[in-house]
Amino acid sequence: MKKTIFLFFSVFLVTFYVSAQEKTRKTQKGHTNQNKFKQLDELLPTPNNQHTASGAPGKEYTQQKVDYKMDIVLDDDKQRITGSETITYHNNSEDELPYLWVQLDQNMRAADSKTPDIQTNRIPKKVNKRVFDRFFPEKPFDGGFKVTSVTNTDGSKLSHTINQTMMRINLPKPLAPGATFSFNIDWWYNINNHRTQGGRSGYEHFTENNNNNYVIAQFYPRMAVYDNVEGWQNDQFWGRSEFALEFGDFDVNITVPADHILGATGVLQNEKEVLTKKQQERLAKARKAYDKPVLIVSQKEAEKTEKSKSKKTKTWKFSAKNVRDYAFATSRKFIWDAMAVDINGKDVMAYSLYSKEANPLYGDHSTRAVAQTLKTYSDYTFDYPYHKAISVDGQMGMEYPQICFNPGRPNPDGTYSDRTKYRMIKVTVHEVGHNFFPMIVNSDERKWTWMDEGLNSFVEMLAEEAYDPNFPIVRGLPKNIVGYMDGNQDRIAPIMSKGDNVYSFGNNAYGKPATALYILRNTVMGPELFDYAFKTYAKRWKFKHPTPADFFRTMEDASAMDLDWFWRGWFYTTDVTDIGIEGVKKFYTKDDSNGDIDFIEDTTSGLGFGKHKNPKSKFYYEITYNKPGGLVMPIIVEFTYKDGTKERKQYPAQIWRLDDNKVTKVFASDKEITNIALDPDLQTADVDTSNNNWPKEKETKFEKFKNKIKG
Repeated sequence: MKKTIFLFFSVFLVTFYVSAQEKTRKTQKGHTNQNKFKQLDELLPTPNNQHTASGAPGKEYTQQKVDYKMDIVLDDDKQRITGSETITYHNNSEDELPYLWVQLDQNMRAADSKTPDIQTNRIPKKVNKRVFDRFFPEKPFDGGFKVTSVTNTDGSKLSHTINQTMMRINLPKPLAPGATFSFNIDWWYNINNHRTQGGRSGYEHFTENNNNNYVIAQFYPRMAVYDNVEGWQNDQFWGRSEFALEFGDFDVNITVPADHILGATGVLQNEKEVLTKKQQERLAKARKAYDKPVLIVSQKEAEKTEKSKSKKTKTWKFSAKNVRDYAFATSRKFIWDAMAVDINGKDVMAYSLYSKEANPLYGDHSTRAVAQTLKTYSDYTFDYPYHKAISVDGQMGMEYPQICFNPGRPNPDGTYSDRTKYRMIKVTVHEVGHNFFPMIVNSDERKWTWMDEGLNSFVEMLAEEAYDPNFPIVRGLPKNIVGYMDGNQDRIAPIMSKGDNVYSFGNNAYGKPATALYILRNTVMGPELFDYAFKTYAKRWKFKHPTPADFFRTMEDASAMDLDWFWRGWFYTTDVTDIGIEGVKKFYTKDDSNGDIDFIEDTTSGLGFGKHKNPKSKFYYEITYNKPGGLVMPIIVEFTYKDGTKERKQYPAQIWRLDDNKVTKVFASDKEITNIALDPDLQTADVDTSNNNWPKEKETKFEKFKNKIKG
C-alpha cells in the first residue's frame, strides 16, 4: 500500500511538473539575441577576395582608372568657363560595361534643377538683403553645364543621355574587361558668384578696381565610380553630400588673363613661361626655406597688378598623376607665399594664395598651418605623396587634391581676434587634411560622409594641438557632443546614414564620428593600439576605395580587440551614454570562531565607517553601477580617500555583457573612501552626470561646465 501511494504521488508530481512546463512554454515568448556585444556579422557585408575579412584589399581587388586631357578657358569679362576634354576610361574590372556614367555637378545650378524643389522652407519674419537676393533673385541664374558635343575620338557623335546631374554614355559596344574607351566632351557654363549665390566653387567680386577671385571646382564633366561593391555610384548630386571619383592622370591647360596668378592641382609644366624671372628666383628660395614662408608675389606687387586689367592671356600647363579630382584658383589680386616642408626626408611645398583683404591673417598663419597639417597627418597615416598643398583665400571651406579654399579675413585695419584666427586655422587644417581623407584614402563621400569628414575631423584635432598646444578645440571632444546626442531623437540619425538624409549634418558627419574616434583612442583602446590600427587602415587603403566594413575590420584586425559593440552602439544607433552609481554598501571583516572570515556591513550613514569597525580590517565597498543610457561604455571610477589622495579604476565595457542594466563590483582598499566619482574628466559623453557621484554632489562637474558656458 505504501509503495502504491508513493508511486501515485511520484506520478502526480511528474504529471504536475510536465503540465507546469507545458503551461510555461505556452506563455513564455522567445527572443532574438539583443546582447550589445553580439557580433556585427548580420550588418556587415560578407567578406570576399576583394574586401577581405581582415579589412584589407584582397588579391582580386580591382578599381577603374580615368585619364583626362583638358583645355580650359576662363573668360573674366563674362565669368564663364569653356572647356574641351578627352576622357580615357580603363575598365580594370571583370565586368563588361554597356555604358559609362559621367557626373555633371554644375547641373545642380541649372534652371530646371530639382535641388530647390526638395528643400522645405517657410517665410521668415525678417531676413537680410543678401539672403533675400540669393533666394529671390530678380533674374534667375543661368547655371548648369551647356554640353555642346559628345563625340568619339574620330569626331563622330556619341550617343548619350542626361538625367539631371548624371550623363550616361551609351557605348557602341560593351567595354570588355581590360579594355579602354576614349571620348570627347565640349562644354561651357556660367560661373556662380559663391558669395551671393552660395556654392562649393565660383568667384568673389571686388567692386574696388572691378576684380574677381576665382576658386574653380566641379568645372568639368567627370567620371563616376564603378566598383565591386555597388557597381555604378551614380546617385544624383543634390548639393550637400559630396563625391565619389576614380584616380587617374590629368594633363590640363588653363588659359586666364595674363596678369593672373594661378594655383592648381598638379605639377606646373611651363614655369618659365608664366612666372617672371624674379618670381622664379623667389620660388627657388622658398624650396629651401623650412622655417617661414617666402613671398613669391608681395602685397605691394599684387595691389599694383589689380589696378589695371590685361587684355592678353596666358596658358598655365599642369600634369597631375594619380589624383581623383582637379581644381584651380586664379586672380590678379593674389599674394603668393611658400615654404618647404620636410616629410621624412622628402621636400613638399606649402603654398598660400590670398588677396590683400585676407592679409595679414593669411600671411601670419595660412602656409604655416598647411605645413603643420602635412606633418601631423603624415605621422598618423602615411607620408604625404604629392609635391605640394595649397591654401587659397576662397572664403568657404572646400577641398580638392593638392588645393583647398578656406575662409578668414581680418578687420579692415588689419587686426583680427583670436576667434577669427583660430577659425581660419581650424578650417585650413581641416581642408588640407582632406588630402588624406578622401583624396587619397578614397571613400564614397556621397554615401558615407562620415568616412571622410569624421575621420578627418578627428586627425584635425591632433594637428591643431600640434600647431598650438592651447588651441581651443571644440568639435570632437566628448563633452561637446552631449547636447546633440541627448537631443530630440526624432531629429537624430545614426552615423551610418546617407548624408543627404540626416537632420544635423555637422554633428552627424563631423562631430559624432570624430568624438567616437577620440573616445576609441583615448578611453577604449589606448593611443598605442589605436594609432597602429588607424595607420594600418590608412596605408592599406591609400589610393583605393574603402568601405565602412574595411575600416571596422581593420581596426579590430590590427589591434586584437573586439570592437563590434562600439561600432554597433556609436555608428548604428542613436543611443546615449548614461552610467550612474545606484548604491554603495560598506563592509569590514571579522574572524569567526571556525576560522572563517565574516563580512560585516557597516550601516553608518555616508561613506565613513563607524567606530565599531575592526581597525585591522581593510575597507570593502560593494558598489552598484546602473546604466540608464543605451550605450555600453567603460566604467571610469575615481576614488577619493580620507587623506585626500585619489585613485582611478577603469572597468572595460565588457562588464555589461551579462546585464545591460546594472552591475555590482567590490572594491577593497587599505584606506577609507570619502567620495566616488564616475567619468571625472568627461571622457565618455555621459548625458546625465547628476548620478555620477556618491555621495551625490549639489552641482556636478558637467553642470559646472554647462553653467560656466552659460556665464
